[in-house]
Amino acid sequence: MMKKAAVKSSEMYTIDLTKIDGDGTFPCPKCGTIISPDDESEETYQIVETIVKEDELAELVLSCMKCKSKIRLVGFLAQKGS
Repeated sequence: MMKKAAVKSSEMYTIDLTKIDGDGTFPCPKCGTIISPDDESEETYQIVETIVKEDELAELVLSCMKCKSKIRLVGFLAQKGS
């Protein structure tokens, strides 16, 4: 009898940057790892997808390197208008 392999899909979380105070640093919604826009080492997160609308950054999709959750960052266009 064959066993079915369990396929673990990573969860997708959405974070609205307009609701974050400070420099844009936030904890991963699943594991709490601190994700900072100043960290360019790719030790805590990796950029998976960049979404651009009309030559403006609209969304980023990140992957937490600790728990592998996908995090969708929105609110870039709203910040530009501020």
